[in-house]
Amino acid sequence: MRKNNPVLAAIVLATAAASSAHAQSKPTEITIATEGAYEPWNFTGPDGKLVGFEIDLANDLCARMKIKCKIVAQDWDGLIPALNAKKFDAIMASMIVTEKRLAVISFSEPYAPTAAAIMVEKSGPLANLPGTGTTVDLAGDKAKVEQELQPLRDALKGKAVGAQVSTANVAFLDTYFKGVVDPREYKTVEQHDLDLQAGRIDAVVAQKTSLTATLSKDDFKDYAIAGPTLTGGVFGQGIAAGLRKDDVELKSMFDAAINAAKADGTINKLAEKWMKTGFE
Repeated sequence: MRKNNPVLAAIVLATAAASSAHAQSKPTEITIATEGAYEPWNFTGPDGKLVGFEIDLANDLCARMKIKCKIVAQDWDGLIPALNAKKFDAIMASMIVTEKRLAVISFSEPYAPTAAAIMVEKSGPLANLPGTGTTVDLAGDKAKVEQELQPLRDALKGKAVGAQVSTANVAFLDTYFKGVVDPREYKTVEQHDLDLQAGRIDAVVAQKTSLTATLSKDDFKDYAIAGPTLTGGVFGQGIAAGLRKDDVELKSMFDAAINAAKADGTINKLAEKWMKTGFE
């Protein structure tokens, strides 16, 4: 009779335990946090319910992942700390993938590209900012980028420019306009938009899709996008779902669902619905 090999038995048991733990790690219910104040990505509708591109996308992804999802609103500047404190399981809040954020959380595959722009008063002194109609890729040659941005720096010198706190827009001002403009940070985009209207600031920097949504409102018919479209560099690697670093299984599920939603055209259709333009 062959004797049992204790080493082999231990390996088999460990492998079985690991497989069981892996199987049990697949979630069946998660909570997704969004800001709820960033139209058209995520915002609160007239009936008090969360709506927008990311709300529709989150529901679609959850159906693909075959899990139950609850979507909650959370202040923008508390999203990452609350995620790591396990107050919820994922972030879908137009969050750009940057090296700084990758140091503390993980991200799914990107589900949207990102580009920023500047909004000013149509009839104001900044209406004809240099570079209007062009795109500056901040990931390009450093000397070329500096050269492309210099006319914009000259035009904005001494001006008060608003941006939402803890965003790539603030990082952009800090990296390229430090000592040139008077940067103003705001808790929400609505706050800096209102300050622009009130004349307390001269311009705002935000995602182009958000500015387009703002400009579609009657209250902002006297405002426009001016200067170049800004991509790359501090504006990161696209927009994705934020996840905890140790939630490997959940990331795998999100990645598969996002790639499927891209492949069948769902993400592009939602972009056309909410942004009035597709991503492709």
